[in-house]
Amino acid sequence: MKTVTFYVVGLLCLLATKLSAQETETFEQRARTISKTIETITKKQKDSLKVEVEAINAQLERNEISSADAAAKKQQLAEMRAKKIETGVAVEEQKLSDLVKDKVNGKIVSNPRRSRFSINFEKDNEDEADTTKVKIKTFEYKRTTSQFVLAFGINRLVADDKIDHANFKDRSEFYEWGVTWNTRLFKNNNLLHIKYGLSLQYNNLRADNNKIFAVDGNKTGLVDSGLDLDVSRFRYVNLVVPVHFELDFTKKRMNGEKVYFPTHQSFRVGFGGYTGFNVKEKQIVKYADASGNDVKAKTKGDFNVNDFVYGVSAYIGYGQTSLYAKYDLQTIFSNNDIDQNNLSLGVRFDFN
Repeated sequence: MKTVTFYVVGLLCLLATKLSAQETETFEQRARTISKTIETITKKQKDSLKVEVEAINAQLERNEISSADAAAKKQQLAEMRAKKIETGVAVEEQKLSDLVKDKVNGKIVSNPRRSRFSINFEKDNEDEADTTKVKIKTFEYKRTTSQFVLAFGINRLVADDKIDHANFKDRSEFYEWGVTWNTRLFKNNNLLHIKYGLSLQYNNLRADNNKIFAVDGNKTGLVDSGLDLDVSRFRYVNLVVPVHFELDFTKKRMNGEKVYFPTHQSFRVGFGGYTGFNVKEKQIVKYADASGNDVKAKTKGDFNVNDFVYGVSAYIGYGQTSLYAKYDLQTIFSNNDIDQNNLSLGVRFDFN
């Protein structure tokens, strides 16, 4: 079982390393800013030229100028506006050139889960006003993305449907880490997703009043240790496959006729569950002996923890941060007379 645990932990570490290779501002995000600036420059000049041409046409209709004069003025204005477009676009082209150089030199990291942009500039002589055309090509966000998940918080042991405050300290805790994949279920709607992955759940129960867990045959319960304990902590670790249906209220985005679907940028609600198996259990106690020396003892072995686990879980939050709750429907110990289940409440991060 140790071999399996180490193998899984190593695999998760490798996946987590790959997922964390991101920067705040990616190549695509900076390219998007440049492309929007170019669009703004061209649109502003074209709109201005349109107003000016309409004014000349009005003068022509009122016979205030001749057709030859009107054509000459239109040509002059078109050349002026084209020059302004070329000047403005040249500045942005230089920014784009510098951006590409930074990309080649490894100063910028692309994010494969975000939209990608390519920008081309070409001349168009269809009319005098349209001397520069900007083409922007976009690709949709991937339908399936991956995240590194980290969660932590407090544990509460529920005995016969009531939280056991008498025997356990309030600072009993849990933490969980793993990887998930998030798939949009509908092609043209960003609301409903299914989220699935692999996680290690570390559950700690800290007994109070100098008690420790002890095995009596095939049952496990709390007994007095006979020592003045500084720490009494029982830990069991589960490897689980979580599955959640997620409502992600992140709005779709448009670029021209293209539609793409970002995730983890608005309110999210997830509900589902998990199933898996126990990979390790141990008890740790700390105390001072008769000579005043600090003693730390670890006991590993079979504490009759159930080999298999399953439960329900849910989260609600904004962006990558959520409030998180999970509850083991399977009892912790396999043969005890009283049902004892674990309840966890905490904070969850889905690093997209």
